[in-house]
This record gives sequence, C-alpha cells and structure tokens, in this order.
Amino acid sequence: MAPTRGVGGKDILVHEIDRTQEYNEFIQKLTAFHEKRGTAFEPEPRLPTMHGHVNVDLFKLYKAVIDKGGYDEMNKVQKAWGALAGELGMFYTDNKGMGQLSFQLKQDFYRYLSAYWIQDHYGREPPPKEILEQQSCASKHGPLLTRTMENFKLSARRLGEETPTREERPAESTPTSANRSSGRLREAPPQRVPFQPDTGPSRQTRHVSSHHNTPASNASQGNYHGNQAQQNHHHLPQQHNPNNPLHVIQAQQAALRGASSSFTPPNSEIASRLGDPFEPRPPISVPLRPVNTPGNNPVEFAKRQRQLKAQAPGFGSLPAPARVLPPAGYEGPNIYTRCLQALRSGIPAEQAFALNHLVKISFERGDKYKFDSFLGLAEGLIEKALEIGSLFYEVDWQISYSGGRDNSNPNILDGLDGTPDILERIRNLAPKVVLDHLQPADLSDRLLRITEAVLTMRNMVMLVENAVYMSEVYPLKDLLCIILHLPDLEMLVEIKHFALDIAEQVAPWLLLDSSDSLYQTLLAQLDSTDRGIILTALRAISRISMNLDATNKLQSVPAVVLQNIMNWLLLNDEELMDACLDFLYQYTAVVANVESLLQAVNMENVVPHLVRLLAHGAKRIKEEKVLEPERKALCTEEVPPLPIDLHEKLGNTDEPIRCFQWLKILFEEDAESHITQIAIWQAYQGSFGALSGGARSNLSAADFIRNVSHVFANARAQIIRGPGEVQRFIIEGIRARTVPSHYETKEEYVRCQWQVVKGPFPKRCGHYYLGGEQMWHHVLSAHLGVPIEENGKITNKEVTTSCDWADCMKYRAPRPLKLAELTRHIKTHVPSPQKREQPDGPELAAKRQRKSYVTPAKTMTLTWEKTVVASDERKPNVEQAAGIPLSAVLVLRNIARNIVKTESEEELLKKHEMTGENGGWNEKLFRPVMARLFEVMTENKALASYITSLLQLVQTED
Repeated sequence: MAPTRGVGGKDILVHEIDRTQEYNEFIQKLTAFHEKRGTAFEPEPRLPTMHGHVNVDLFKLYKAVIDKGGYDEMNKVQKAWGALAGELGMFYTDNKGMGQLSFQLKQDFYRYLSAYWIQDHYGREPPPKEILEQQSCASKHGPLLTRTMENFKLSARRLGEETPTREERPAESTPTSANRSSGRLREAPPQRVPFQPDTGPSRQTRHVSSHHNTPASNASQGNYHGNQAQQNHHHLPQQHNPNNPLHVIQAQQAALRGASSSFTPPNSEIASRLGDPFEPRPPISVPLRPVNTPGNNPVEFAKRQRQLKAQAPGFGSLPAPARVLPPAGYEGPNIYTRCLQALRSGIPAEQAFALNHLVKISFERGDKYKFDSFLGLAEGLIEKALEIGSLFYEVDWQISYSGGRDNSNPNILDGLDGTPDILERIRNLAPKVVLDHLQPADLSDRLLRITEAVLTMRNMVMLVENAVYMSEVYPLKDLLCIILHLPDLEMLVEIKHFALDIAEQVAPWLLLDSSDSLYQTLLAQLDSTDRGIILTALRAISRISMNLDATNKLQSVPAVVLQNIMNWLLLNDEELMDACLDFLYQYTAVVANVESLLQAVNMENVVPHLVRLLAHGAKRIKEEKVLEPERKALCTEEVPPLPIDLHEKLGNTDEPIRCFQWLKILFEEDAESHITQIAIWQAYQGSFGALSGGARSNLSAADFIRNVSHVFANARAQIIRGPGEVQRFIIEGIRARTVPSHYETKEEYVRCQWQVVKGPFPKRCGHYYLGGEQMWHHVLSAHLGVPIEENGKITNKEVTTSCDWADCMKYRAPRPLKLAELTRHIKTHVPSPQKREQPDGPELAAKRQRKSYVTPAKTMTLTWEKTVVASDERKPNVEQAAGIPLSAVLVLRNIARNIVKTESEEELLKKHEMTGENGGWNEKLFRPVMARLFEVMTENKALASYITSLLQLVQTED
C-alpha cells in the first residue's frame, strides 16, 4: 500500500494490489474455481473511497478475514467490516460513505471468496450457487457454514411477504391501456396480507411492539380486524379449533409467511413459559396442477363440447349471466392483452383497433413480443387471415381442433394435424368476380385488416423463438397454401410476399417431403414472373429442415424449374444467382437429383458457366515483394568532376550564379552526412581555378561557404572535435553526389566506363555525358577513332579492335569486325534514350525525389485474383471464401462427387467401352475446364483448398 498525506500531514496507507507471485497463483486458483462452479468472477473489483476508486486485493482480503475468524464470525461483530476496510487502507470520513464501503467490501468477499473459503479452509463442499452467490449477502439468510437447501427454504418462507424481486415484478415492456400516453409503466400495488394475532410468548419483541402497539397501527387495523387486535393485547395462546375456518386460513398463512408462534427467544432464561404447551402446526403443502383454459388448450375444450352435445342434444334458453363490474380503480388490461381479446372478439371495430396496434407492436417490439407469452394470439391471427378466402372464392374457411378428419365439409381445416388435401380443395373452389383496380369499400377494408394480420405474423416470425413456435402450428401451412394460390391480382401482391417471408423464416424447422402441400406450393411459385416471389421462394425451399437432423432431399422438382434456374444463373443479378446456387447446392447433394439434373439440362453448358462464376467479382491484386532492400552509399570527401559541357557553360557565368549552379550539380541534401569545408572549397577551386585570371571576379572562401546555406536550406557550417582529434570545420546536411545532375532538368549524367589503361592497375575514362547519344558519340570518336559524318552516320567498314568497356566479356581480344556490328554491341552498354515526362508527371516527381546515393530496392510484382472473402471470428487474420464463387465451387464439388454414382455414369461407361474411349461424366464435363481450374487454384488463395478437393474428385488414374 502506498503512503498518502492525510489530515495533519500524517501518512495514510492507501489500499493497492501487491502483484506478487503468491497473489498471481491465488487469483489463478480462484479463477479456475469459479469457472468450474459456473459463477461470475471479477479478479479486481473496484470500491469507492475518499481517495478515489481502488481495486481490491482479494488475496489480502482473504487472509484478513481468515485471521479474524472467518466470514460468519465477522458478521457477529458490529462494524467489523468497516474496521477491516480501515486496516486494508480504505477510508471514508463520513458514516454514510463508510457504511456503504463496508457493505460493498462484505459483498465482494461474499460473491468471490465465500464459497472458496468454505472449500479451502474447511474442506467442505460449499452450498449451491442458487443459495449463495445468487442471493444477497444480508445476514437474514443465516451463516454460510450451516446453510443448506432445506434450512434456506425454511428461512425464506419465514421472511413473509417482502418487496418482489426484479424477476417477480411485471415486465417493464408491458404498458397498460390507461397509461400509454405517460410513457411510463405502472406496477401492481403490493398484495395486502391480513393481520394475524401473535400466539407466541407474552413478552413482545421490539419488532412487534413497534408495529402493533402504536395508536396509529391499532386505529388502522381496528376497522378490519377488531376482534383479532383485542385478542392480541391479552397475549394468551389461542386454542386451535380445526372446525373454525378462520383457524384454517391462519394456519395456511402461517405456513407461508411464518407465524410468530415458531419464534424462540435467544435467551431461554428470560423467555415466558406460557407458550411451552403449544405445538406449532406443521406447514401445509398445497399441490399445484395446471389449469386448462380455452386459450392454452383448445383441443380439450373441443372434446368437452362434443361430450356435452352428445349428452344433451337439445338446449333450452339459458339465463344470461350476471354482469360483473370491475372493482374501483381498475384501469383495464395492458395493451397486449387488450389487442388479443379484441382480435378474438370478432367485432370488426375491435379487430381493426387490435390489428392496427399489433402491426406497430410487432415491428417496434419484435424482440420481446412472443407467441408463447400470449396464448391464442397465433390462432386468432390465422383465423383472421383465413377470411381472405371468402373475398375471392365461395368458401368460409374454419379451423377444427376436435381431431379426426371429416371430409364431409370441405370448408373445415384440421387444426391438429393439418389438411393434407388442401390443394385439391383449393382447386375445387368456385371463384368470385373481383375487379383488380376497382373494389368496394367493404372489400378494401376487409382486405386491409387481413393484410395487417398477415403482416403481424410476418414481423413476429423474424424472431427465432416465434418461428419455432409457428412451425408447430399446422393451420399456418394451410393458410400459406391458400394465400399463395389466390388469383394473380395486383391487390394481392403484397400479401403474397408477406406469406413467402413467413415461409422463409419457418422453413428451417419444417420437414417437408415431395407430397407436402406447402412444398408443392413453393415449387409452383418458381413459375412466376415476379422477381421477388421467385427469390423468396428459392430461399424458402433451400432452407427446408436446415435446423433439423433430417436431409432436405428436394425431390420431384419439375424439369422446367431446373431449366429456369440455369437460365437465371446467366443474369447479372447477384441476389438471384446466390439464391439459385444455394438451391443447386442442396439439390445436387442427393444422387437421385443429380440424375434428374442430367436428364433436364445440358450439363456440358452448365459446368463451364459455374467455372466462370468462380471469378465473379474478382479483382486483380498487385503486390510488390522486396527481394533486396535499398542501400545507402557511404559518405566520402570525393567530389565527382564537372561534366565537360557544363564546365564550358559555367565558365561563362558570373558569380555567385556559377557557385549556385555548381553546388546544385555536384551536391545534394542529406541530414545524416557532412563534408569538410576544405574539401568542398578545393573541389570548387579545382573546377574553376584555371579561370581565376579572367575578367570575372572569384569568390572568397568565406563567401563560398555562406552561399552553401543559400542553396541548401538545411546546410549549416559547424566546428566538430572528436576525442583526441583536432577541430574540423564542416558543412552538415549535404553530401557529394555519386554522379553529377543537370541543374535545370535534374537528369543524371552517365560515366564512361571505357578502360584507357589496361593491366594490373586499369584506369577508366571517367568522363560524364548526358544521355546515351552523347556517350555513344564519345566512345566512337574518342576511344575507337571512328569519324562521324555531319549527318550522324558512319561508314560500315571493317576494323580490328576490341570492346574495352569495363566487365565486358564478349570482345575482349581484338578481332576484325564490321563497324555496324561493333556499334550495335556498344549500344548495349550505353543507356537508351528515355521519353521525357510531363512537368507534373508522377514518374518525374518520383525521380526528382530519388537520392543518387540510395540504391533502390529490388522488387518483384506478384499478381493474383481476389474474390469476395469473409473473416472468421475465431481466426480474424485468415480470409475465407464467401459469396457466389464459394457457392459455385461447392455445387461443382457436389456434381463431381455424385455424378459417378448415377445410372447415367454406367450407361456412359458402357458406351465408351464400345467406342474405345476412356472416362465417364467427370472426364466429359471437367476436362475442357481443367486448365482454368488450375489457374484459379494458383491465383485465388481463398478458393485454393476447395479447388484442390474438386480436382481430387475429378482426376482419375490413367
């Protein structure tokens, strides 16, 4: 703990964590203990103190509590936790802050250390987390060492009616119909508990006297329990009478909330003996059983109704039930219950109110609005949606939950097992004459309410729990078939889309075979011309039984549907292509389906197109790999000579312009280099010393040094002296160029490498020329002695000579050569003329920024294709294939795996045996695209593993 100055200048030790090896091992053990126990653990909980928030050292806290006797012993001493907080370096000046600090410190030990303390210190199994960590650290629950499930439940019952916990309170998201405008949610008032007389000892405890002996309490209770209050003042045990109903009620309440007769004073010497002969009645166990209602069990009530009809065939006029008035102050049910009851009422105005609010609730509160919380809501919405049949057909759909199939009435749908012949019933319906663009007001209003009911279901099934619930409601499948087989009218496009959305969300939990009505209905939607209907139907079919163990076999798909899917793959529509590929991936996973695909479409055209989709959305990525890093030449005092053409030009230039241009030609800035002042002055004198006697004035050494700073802004003259060295005068921030550079065009000169002296100590020419043409003329005239005519041409005569360019190995010895052949060879040593870039071109700007003393790095450019990729949460740095390319390669792999198992494969092999050919369908389909597959494998890293597995299936041994 670090000392801090407190009041009066005294040092106060502030709590901090000592991260020793012992502390780290303790935290590791504690973390493993909580992981095994399944409880939350905070290694460094924070507590507020007068010096700011501090992180609690759990190891110090653990040792300090053990030294004081343990958790239970400290709870017996008042303010023990506050004193412990002060010893650990946690302080507060006021009592309120200190009380809060001590309670939080006690709570941290209770949550994170108490269970470990019991196991580590006593070697016992700690109580379950339901009665330890998940409960409050209040002392009302008793000590920890003796706490068990039995005595904890008993003590919890004796606590009586307390304030409901968060789990017991009504959900905050449940508004009431009378409190919608306020924006807040009302809660039910706490339940009133009738007063019970005290049958305990004559001496009342402080709690009893403070609550029942005050005038206010007696007055308030006298209106309701006058007799009981009088008996309470006598303090005599009441004789139990089993025939008295009041005694039975009191016994039940005493079992629930703990009667005062079970109280035993801690000190038996001062206890009264009047209650000794009384034996408390044991707790009464109340058996619970589920209650069936028409909302949660309509099947049971339908059976009861049939039994009543069978027993009493004729009913007389029953008296109207008495009207029950709500109690005073009752504000009505919440908006959810209000909408549910209004929907089931059958009253058009009430249903309009309910559906209007249900659409909003399902859209805004879809994450909390669940079918299983409001029994009967799904059935009510389905019944309302079934009214759409009466708008366009002579039918009135009804749902029967009585069980057993009754085909006598085609309007009755089976609500328990579904209606297997629903499609046949729909085909036999008599249509009504309905105008698409001109509807009566009644029809328009009814259609609007039906659409709202379907939209509510569509919004609610977007939640997974609701989708699972609706997958078990069989009338929903009949409803979807009815809606999707409605006439092709524009007024019905919206509700059909809602029905398909419902099918898409529910399909993963449905098991549909080829004879199922909903499966056939979804396949029929693929003949539509509406892109949205086709897209949603494909997605719904592909998701059938996706979350179940059963396989989606997709049997009995018509050939025209397969042909349409292949045509849709040719469109430039990514969503439609993705849906088609998902369908094909599910479809080609079954061998029988691959056989059907071979019969329906031309696979020799399908496979090349799927291979083309491997590069869908691909981008050419270029990346440069550094083979050798760039190198920086060492700084030297050697200054290159001035080129001949620049020497002649600067010789006719006045000072200080000549000095400026000379510095730009032979020097450049480098913050890490320097050159001595004597070296740069001697180089300048060597360049123009022969001209000192002319009419032009020469600069002095001091003026020359000052001019260096004018040319190079970062250059400055300095004096340095190393250990044991004499002082040196330098110019820091510049260095000599490796080759001269033109002061106007910034082009670099090229040095002539022709050897003028051979032998053990060779000497090179060393002159600098700008461009390859000047260098070529120099070599011909100066070193080979070949005259150049005025038009720039030479005579192609035979000469005996050699190529003395440095490191040239071709014509080392003199030999007879034609000049044309020799000059062609010399041009290989001379740099080729470069095109001049625009003044603002990026290449010229980069060239100007390049330093002559830096040798550029050697790089290699790699190019490959990159398609859509996705990152895995477990491996965020690894890119995985995704999108259309991934779906395409998976379909190809399914085809290659299953096509060899079909009957068509055997027929093709027999045919090839007769003609002398080799290979089956894989050879026929994939041999033409084999080169492209290898190309994709080498260039697309994300698809490489998938292409490899595909090639392993395709390639066969010769």
